[in-house]
Amino acid sequence: MSTNVYFTRTITPEKVLELFQKIGQTLPGNVAIKLHSGEKGNQNFLGPDFWKPIIDHVKGTVVECNTAYQGARNTTELHTQLMAEHGWSTHFPVDILDSEGPDLKLDIPNGRVIKENYVGKHLANYDSMLVLSHFKGHPMGGYGGALKQLSIGVASSYGKAYIHGCGVPENLWTADHDSFLESMADAAGSVVDYFHGNILYVNVMKNMSVDCDCCAVAEDPCIADIGILASTDPIAIDQACLDLVYACSDPGKPHLIERIESRNGVHTIEAAAALGYGSREYNLIEVE
Repeated sequence: MSTNVYFTRTITPEKVLELFQKIGQTLPGNVAIKLHSGEKGNQNFLGPDFWKPIIDHVKGTVVECNTAYQGARNTTELHTQLMAEHGWSTHFPVDILDSEGPDLKLDIPNGRVIKENYVGKHLANYDSMLVLSHFKGHPMGGYGGALKQLSIGVASSYGKAYIHGCGVPENLWTADHDSFLESMADAAGSVVDYFHGNILYVNVMKNMSVDCDCCAVAEDPCIADIGILASTDPIAIDQACLDLVYACSDPGKPHLIERIESRNGVHTIEAAAALGYGSREYNLIEVE
């Protein structure tokens, strides 16, 4: 079954909100707004000014989790400080989901690699989620989009190591690579199940470097901006982004494609589709 993915080539803060409204679905109750706070020193992440119209419209809380590696976001104290430096807490209520333990454990009975997912405890305070993703390359996942936000993004610091290590946190940098991608798909599905589908997704194809917003030192974008996408399906929206990269005529695209393919990035989408919480088939509906 194919899903509608709304798409516009016009990239403005106002257009993000307009495209989101095309989905025609509201988010109930207390809304968690998952986005990337941006590592200290990163020049490519999309900041508060860009996301402000949609966040103000939804009236949710910006949520993040601490990292599993050294940097400016690996403790609640440092992460809270960075959220202020980057302007998030100036504009919006902010919640570091794993600022206190114990983690919330989500069971994944049909997981291919992991059978449980450890997420920030505060996730229990929310009834629905809006996932705002900056689509770009990624040093480990090949690309970063909605599925990465749902998995690594919502996982606690411990949970991130658990996913990376395929269930053995000590192996976070040494686990089998395709198994890691499948672990991300498993974890993402557990968050979709937790919210019973009350999650909506926006991917923005802007400032597309081969590196993630988690990199303090990231390459500059290598490909021209493509557009904004919105959907109810995290698998369809990520697949549509990959397809748009392959279809574009930008001379920089081989560099981004090499990053995606060298890390077998599409395998996260394949594994997620096999679990059945979305579809790689979609109807791309272009909006002027």
